[in-house]
Amino acid sequence: MSNLKFIWSGGSVGFVLAAWAVGMLSAGIASGQNVAAKTASTTTAPSVTTPADVPDVWIDPATGHRIHRLTPEPDSRGFYFNVNAYAPDGGDMVYSAPDGIHVLNLSSRKTRLLVAAPARAMVVGKKSRTLFFTKPPERAIYSANIDTGDVKTLATLPDRATVSTVNADETLAAGTYIEGTGGTDYGANRVNPPGQSGPLVQPLNKGQMMEKRLAAQLPLVLFTVNLETGKLTTLLHSTDWIGHLLFSPTDPALLMYCHEGPWHKVDRIWTIQTDGSQNRLIHQRTMAMEIAGHEFWGLNGKTIWYDLQTPKGEDFFLASYQPDTGIRSRYHLERNEWSIHFNVADDERLLCGDGGDPGQVAKANDGQWIELFRPELIRNSGVNDKGLIQPGVLHSERLVNMSRHNYKLEPNVRFSPDQKLVIFTSNMFGPTYVFGAEVEKAQ
Repeated sequence: MSNLKFIWSGGSVGFVLAAWAVGMLSAGIASGQNVAAKTASTTTAPSVTTPADVPDVWIDPATGHRIHRLTPEPDSRGFYFNVNAYAPDGGDMVYSAPDGIHVLNLSSRKTRLLVAAPARAMVVGKKSRTLFFTKPPERAIYSANIDTGDVKTLATLPDRATVSTVNADETLAAGTYIEGTGGTDYGANRVNPPGQSGPLVQPLNKGQMMEKRLAAQLPLVLFTVNLETGKLTTLLHSTDWIGHLLFSPTDPALLMYCHEGPWHKVDRIWTIQTDGSQNRLIHQRTMAMEIAGHEFWGLNGKTIWYDLQTPKGEDFFLASYQPDTGIRSRYHLERNEWSIHFNVADDERLLCGDGGDPGQVAKANDGQWIELFRPELIRNSGVNDKGLIQPGVLHSERLVNMSRHNYKLEPNVRFSPDQKLVIFTSNMFGPTYVFGAEVEKAQ
């Protein structure tokens, strides 16, 4: 019995075996990883008492899907769900940990420190093997070569500026800055949940801060900065609160951004060209208390996806819009299938979601799951034209039981480049780690 490890889990004993002893469960799992045996009475992840007990791999008894812990560092975390974390060849993923920004090789599962703390990752380039990052409170943008670690200073930023996105050809970054010295930006007085912090954590006073920042009407500039020359270009001036900037993954001149604030009080999703032209609202509400948000690009750059609720907290859709064609689709979800964030695979045949607890907007009683979705448009045998919204449904499959996850930390799901894993951040074992759930069920 020296190779068996007992873990108390939900009133029953689950077995975690050394991976070499259970090779029949998973061909190709690296030596030294742990697998939790499936037991009828265990419906959640194995219980642990110390970080050393966190398993490297187990099969979720509630779903039959195998889950891998991808990062070794306690309190490590992935990127925000719509920010690219992968090198262009799909072989490496960048993530953050307390000691800095790391690189994970997705084949070998080996990790290494790329940029030491303090550093805040922005995005991995779509063109080159480059990480773009900042080092607050310094007012500058830096790049790091993912292979060599060489760091360069690219541009200096204005006072009170934040930058968060780099365009497809890696020539421009985009950000905002508050003009003058008055007012307080969002997040300055955030109250974190006990034992949690970081950019993926929902503050306890989030609603209060959002209302206050929206009402402040601070003069703000949306800008781009040339990463070769340092030249700043103003796209627009506003007293609205603007954020969530995200360049198209394929069109270097197209920027998506948001009017921030409580979603039912703003027209949220917009796009603009990098010359300041074609400033367009992407979703126009048609109902009081209708909300749309947590938008993201499809990887081919042809589709903008977003969470749509008509009205807020009652009827749930994942909506899409194609800027080039004007085609709109809406895929319906049940309350327990709603997610804080959704994401899409490269071929858009699969989507995923990170679920939510009863404290989120959907107030789902059984929504704490990592979900896989298969979209299906409803066959139209009647009147149709380009101007009509195309209806559909999402067929869900549960991948991971998240009942032990504290949803004040948003899991921020994404597919791996080969579409074999749904990757997410979780505190189900206490400290946060990045995990990957296999799309296919374990055999």
